[in-house]
Amino acid sequence: MQRYKRTFGNQLHAREMSNQEIEVMIACGVLNRFTALGMPQSHQSV
Repeated sequence: MQRYKRTFGNQLHAREMSNQEIEVMIACGVLNRFTALGMPQSHQSV
């Protein structure tokens, strides 16, 4: 939640609850993508 608030702010921009749900889902998808981009690519050595 801290990372969400730091990146996107403390308030939602949408007014209606259904739109707020969509806004949060999109923002979480963006955070997951940021995390995936920052993770190192590792391979198991054989």
